[in-house]
Amino acid sequence: MIKISTKMLAITAAAVMSVASMAANAAGEMKPFILGSTGEGAVADKIAGVKKSLTDNGFTIAGEYSPYETAHIIVVTNDALKKAAASHERGGYFAGQRVAITKVGDQVQITYTNPPYMAAAYHIKGDVSAITSALAKALGSVKEYGPTNAMSAKDLEGYHYTFGMEYFDEPYYLAEYDTYEKAVAAVEKGLAEHLGGSTKVYRIDVPGGSKKQTLFGVALSSEKTGNKYMDDTFIMSEIDFKEVRSTAHLPYDILVTGDEVEALHARFRIAINFPDLSMMGANSFMNIMPSPDAIKATLTKVAGGKQEDW
Repeated sequence: MIKISTKMLAITAAAVMSVASMAANAAGEMKPFILGSTGEGAVADKIAGVKKSLTDNGFTIAGEYSPYETAHIIVVTNDALKKAAASHERGGYFAGQRVAITKVGDQVQITYTNPPYMAAAYHIKGDVSAITSALAKALGSVKEYGPTNAMSAKDLEGYHYTFGMEYFDEPYYLAEYDTYEKAVAAVEKGLAEHLGGSTKVYRIDVPGGSKKQTLFGVALSSEKTGNKYMDDTFIMSEIDFKEVRSTAHLPYDILVTGDEVEALHARFRIAINFPDLSMMGANSFMNIMPSPDAIKATLTKVAGGKQEDW
């Protein structure tokens, strides 16, 4: 009887997953996240090394936060990301790529958003392969992951979860001001006051383009609001349950584009990162059904927009 060690099985499994990921890439199909590496230790012990590797490879740390005890998120930007974001008047969402350090069992996972996937979802024009290569050099690249089935750029450009659900070009319109400067100032004020349970994670200004754009990262907590459906921890506890976590889904975003303040509709923003999440049952959209309205209410308060009857 041939004995196969646990270590050998793990290596074989990793190789199979890597081949599957490469096959998807060859077919022009993508998944939303990339697993950079796994290892032992604590989340806190990894943060400094991850940040140094990112900055050594041309990225600037825009902001960071720990949404819950087992995770730390770092958002990075650079000139290439900002240039790509400026290619679309609502492309600012691409300006910050999210990196996550997550403790799962006795392993720490280093993961990050997949630039070509996000570029297609956010209608970015141009080649972003250099950004992908820089992130891979900084963090490693074991495999793309997320949903069972990968999607093509064409699929992503016209994506919505199902009939009646929102597309990329159907965001929350949070507020409108006389000028871009007033719009940015209003969001800064709302975040500084932690309106609706919000906290500022980062701000990235996007130069160039047909409109001035500024992207804000927003952490959401129910500690003061009592509404769990807008809370980062609660939402992720319901939807992020697979072996390799999709922590880099967070944080949510507010985009100032020209004199308007908007945010991606949560039914798009969540679905684009979790496209195979079931509609009903355990760990499903049904369990967070009130979340899109709860998130919109908080982001509207931050932007200083008119409140509706939630």
